[in-house]
Amino acid sequence: MEISLDVLKKKNCKLTKNEATNIAYMISPTTVYSIGSAMPSADSRCRCTPPAYVSSKKQKRIVSFPGLCPHQEVSPGNKRCGRKQRDTEPGDYRNPCCARNTNAVMEHIRTTKVEQVKLLDRFSPSNKSAFGTLYLTATHLLFIDSQQREIWILHHHIATVEKLPLTTTGCPLVIQCKNFRLVHFIVPKERDCHDVYNSLLQLSKPVRYGDLYAFSYNPKQKESEGVLGWQHIDLKEEYQRMGVPNSYWQLSDVNRDYKVCDTYPRELYVPITASKPIIVGSSKFRSKGRFPVLSYYHQAKKAAICRCSQPLSGFSARCLEDEHMLQSISKANPVCRLMYVMDTRPKLNAMANRAAGKGYENADNYSNIKFQFVGIENIHVMRSSLQKLLEVCGTKALTANDFYNGLENSGWLRHIKAVLDASVCLAKAINDENASVLVHCSDGWDRTSQVCSLGSLLLDSFYRTIKGFMVLIEKEWIAFGHKFSDRCGQLDSDSKEIAPVFTQFLECVWQLMEQFPRAFEFNEDFLLQIHEHVYSCQFGNFLGNCQKEREELRLKEKTHSLWAHLLGEKSKYRNPVFDKNSLRTLPFLEPNTIHFSFKFWRNMYHQFDLNMHPRQSVPSLLLKTIDESKCLEEELKQLKIYYSGVGGISPQLVTDVYQNTGHMAVASWEMKNMASPM
Repeated sequence: MEISLDVLKKKNCKLTKNEATNIAYMISPTTVYSIGSAMPSADSRCRCTPPAYVSSKKQKRIVSFPGLCPHQEVSPGNKRCGRKQRDTEPGDYRNPCCARNTNAVMEHIRTTKVEQVKLLDRFSPSNKSAFGTLYLTATHLLFIDSQQREIWILHHHIATVEKLPLTTTGCPLVIQCKNFRLVHFIVPKERDCHDVYNSLLQLSKPVRYGDLYAFSYNPKQKESEGVLGWQHIDLKEEYQRMGVPNSYWQLSDVNRDYKVCDTYPRELYVPITASKPIIVGSSKFRSKGRFPVLSYYHQAKKAAICRCSQPLSGFSARCLEDEHMLQSISKANPVCRLMYVMDTRPKLNAMANRAAGKGYENADNYSNIKFQFVGIENIHVMRSSLQKLLEVCGTKALTANDFYNGLENSGWLRHIKAVLDASVCLAKAINDENASVLVHCSDGWDRTSQVCSLGSLLLDSFYRTIKGFMVLIEKEWIAFGHKFSDRCGQLDSDSKEIAPVFTQFLECVWQLMEQFPRAFEFNEDFLLQIHEHVYSCQFGNFLGNCQKEREELRLKEKTHSLWAHLLGEKSKYRNPVFDKNSLRTLPFLEPNTIHFSFKFWRNMYHQFDLNMHPRQSVPSLLLKTIDESKCLEEELKQLKIYYSGVGGISPQLVTDVYQNTGHMAVASWEMKNMASPM
């Protein structure tokens, strides 16, 4: 049998079946080609379809290559793929480098297709289920049911895979995702279930960065656009917007080679009176070398938010350079010499760290300093709390009382409250007292990032815009070394390092949006999309644990930026009730942090549970209404133009008929009847 494969748009290129298979696998190992089907046009073709197809005189036969893309498995002559919305686009694998990466991944796939798989709906009152086909590709797990509805799950989104004991109906396979999707399959044959289970275990836990999706994701855009995408956020411009450098703060190059602190960025802002020996000496006295640096400068108050890690003080150690460093920060504020040192840990935890030679600052050694503990728990407590919350969310047929009891017992909202309480405390110190604040936790990259970023957002309305929020994340989380790779479980590493620190930050922002719905330019979908891609590994922004790692991985050359993607769809993420005047009239937000003011974020933790009663937020509903109104106005405009030349029909008559019918097709039929001669 011969197959005609139009790889490079050359006609009548005859290849043997093996040659066609090898070439197709090299170009796109995630594609299925249908025999006899015409090649889709560039506009209608799915993104993961390369410019190639297979044809044969034999009809209604499917050729499946390894790592198939099932929505290309269509009947002959069907030119459009009938794919529906998925959680993440599968991407394009025409890059030869991508093919090499994908070939390595394909070795883990033991079976690409399993039929007659049952998908259980955990919230259906009648134990509703759907039958369909399960596919494994190089990047996604895909389930297509008998109604052609699709569920796409990125391998990197998978947190856990569990194969339950065999039952009379088949072998259960439960998949828990990092974006809080939970799917429960019943696979007919235990051997197939075992193959899928083992494949997903390896595909969801890559061992090196080069196997992550971002290095093979190749959207349809020019190469120059990919480079420009990384230039949307410039932190030097952000510090200039804040008013630094100035007569109190300077840009230091002490860390230009990452020799002082390898988890800090190259460019750091420090007090102008802090010399290099003071900086180096302070770094040696701080955990991981993370010495005090500028995080945010309030130009009007002349006060600063600074961040660092815990001191290596033990029970009695001191460091003169570190004491001078804190004194320099205090002197950099000409309005108020009193400075707060905010330790975000519970005091008991900080005291316990003294036994390991760490701990907290001794008040006797620092002048003009006021110390405060705010009691945010560590990553292990947060991870356990989230697990309890998800257990409550996954329990079927709970009464409202049982649900709220479970929510309370998980402690999740108490932790959200603790983070916001600390952020409000920081913001009020600057806004009300003009005092500078130094924030730290243990290593200065988890709780410190939460409090510094939220405090800045409360103080500065710029961070409540779409662009400003991206800048805030880039500055406080990415540049200052929040360990995204470890905390999000990007690679197969220590599971005890995984923690929902960034998820908590996004939820705190959502809680603020609920209290101040007109103060934010972005909507809830914006937060959900960022959360989605923090775990998807589709873009390079959140890969790695620090800037040094990202430079070594050459992410700006080899991957794409999420910010360019989000800015390209800015209209989708705009809050329709946003008040632009709030940027001026509400420079400082002071939220209510009483316990009952915190809500359960349903659209985060139940966003994939479609059979639950939908509860669309008011801003989202308003945005949808606005979009529909624009579509109707455009239809009306086209209708007026179409019938403008018909005698005796005025534009006003068209408008009246259209408003009465409410639909262009009906209005058009009415107008034809009116225009046709008797």
